[in-house]
Amino acid sequence: MRYTASHKLETRQKLLESSSVSAKKEGFCTVGVDGLMKAIGLSGGAFYSHFSSKDELFSSIVERELCQSLERLSGNGELSRARLERCLKHYLSMAHVEHPESGCALPALGAEIARSDIAVRQQAEQWICRLQESWARILGSDSLAWAILSQCIGALVVARMLVNPEVQRSVLKSSYEEIGRQIAGQHAE
Repeated sequence: MRYTASHKLETRQKLLESSSVSAKKEGFCTVGVDGLMKAIGLSGGAFYSHFSSKDELFSSIVERELCQSLERLSGNGELSRARLERCLKHYLSMAHVEHPESGCALPALGAEIARSDIAVRQQAEQWICRLQESWARILGSDSLAWAILSQCIGALVVARMLVNPEVQRSVLKSSYEEIGRQIAGQHAE
């Protein structure tokens, strides 16, 4: 039985969404094609009618996730200082630590992106640079935007590595407060 183009597109979107959640929660390399397809109720053989390889799926996940992160964290170019501070507070939260599947892909997939082929890394670089540029416009500093972006991702990675919720909260709170000092110091100059 032949499926319509819209059915194929819907299946591809379901596969992307399900695979993104799985990748951010458990790591992309840990799940095989059969497992990814089973999660959406299809056989492993159907995978290749949507993607030529698992690497192509990963590239699509990176693009999808980083595009969504850019939208959430930069506000499509309508970012204000107050909105940036709200985004940072949400980003550096226990909810984000505890639910990687619904958050930013960078802390969850950063190491896998770094080990990917150059095409995936270049794609990720484009999205990350767009986010940094958005923050730099608000902050008035390229270097501060890079520092805050790096600190946010690093704080989340460290908090997720830890077991004790109080220590996790301390990492997040310390990072949020330090970022606040950096932003305040930028305006004092």
